[in-house]
Formats: sequence, C-alpha cells, structure tokens
Amino acid sequence: MRGELWWDDEDAAHIRTRSARYPGADDIEPDWTVEAADDPHRVVRDPDPKSRAEYIRIIGSSPSAGFVLTVIVDPEDWSGVTAWKTRGADLREYLESKEDR
Repeated sequence: MRGELWWDDEDAAHIRTRSARYPGADDIEPDWTVEAADDPHRVVRDPDPKSRAEYIRIIGSSPSAGFVLTVIVDPEDWSGVTAWKTRGADLREYLESKEDR
C-alpha cells in the first residue's frame, strides 16, 4: 500500500452510524477498514471507476468484522472517505481473486 489509512473524526462517525441512515446496514469500525486495506488478498481499483473524484476502492476482509469490506480512500492523503459491507459483484470478484492466488 502507498500510505497508512486513517480516518478523521467526522468520517469515522459517519461509517460507525451507517445503520441510522440505511436500515439493515452494518455499522463499520475504522479499525476494521485498516484490516481490510492490509488484507494480502485485497482487490484495489486505482482509480475506482465509479468515483468522480478518482478515489481508490479497496475490497478486503476484516477478521474483526467477520466480513469483507469495501473501503473508499482519498489518494491525496490516504484518508478514509467511506466504507461498507461488500456485496454483489465486488464480493464475487474478491472471492474469485482470493481463490486464484
């Protein structure tokens, strides 16, 4: 990885309270995102093709969370922007790439 992932207080509070905005969503601890970013099997999209700001998308497993996370990172300072429990095509890609290694 090019930098050390970190979260400012506002963005950390945002991911910790996802369930308040999205019923059924998992609240995310910033430490889990660091685990996901450090996952040796992570998938990195740099830049994330879905990002207008050219953020980086990291898809990796967090042992503490017990699931795979998608983490969006600002490449300017390696700060966390947002994160969520991975589903759908991103989860399939992560699992397939892990099997291929």
